[in-house]
Amino acid sequence: MKDILEISKYILPSLVVFATAYLLIKQFLKHEERKIKHQLLLKNQKQTTPIRLQACERLIIFLERIHPESLIVRENTSGLTNLQLQQKLILAIRTEYEHNLAQQLYVTDESWMLLKNAKDSTIRLINTEATQTAPEDSSIVLCKAIIETHMQQQKPAIVTAISALKNEIQQIWS
Repeated sequence: MKDILEISKYILPSLVVFATAYLLIKQFLKHEERKIKHQLLLKNQKQTTPIRLQACERLIIFLERIHPESLIVRENTSGLTNLQLQQKLILAIRTEYEHNLAQQLYVTDESWMLLKNAKDSTIRLINTEATQTAPEDSSIVLCKAIIETHMQQQKPAIVTAISALKNEIQQIWS
């Protein structure tokens, strides 16, 4: 019995020291792991933030380019018929959209859906107005109809999508 007490005098303090050292080292390693993860997150944000901002910028440019007024000014040439202008406008929208497809990686799903909705809404507007005009008439008739109808819309889908992208940019900075 005396031997057990003698041995326990040495073992118990060393177990206490070992347990304390183990807990301290474990806590230190957890703290270091969190610190490294945080540093990696900051490093990734430094790399992705400019890319995300550039993507939002490109998508806003896309939305401005498919705005009916700028689209008509850019695509309408003299001598076109309504049908030719309709086809040219839709082709321009689809080309712009395809050119910016990869940008969806850098924006939220909600922003991308609003952007797609703006594109579809603009195509729908063009097609609707084109069906109400004679295909062989001068393209001026279609231009006028598209712009008038667009101006009557309360909150066009393009405006909503641009607002969403601006909000997303604000969230990046905060």
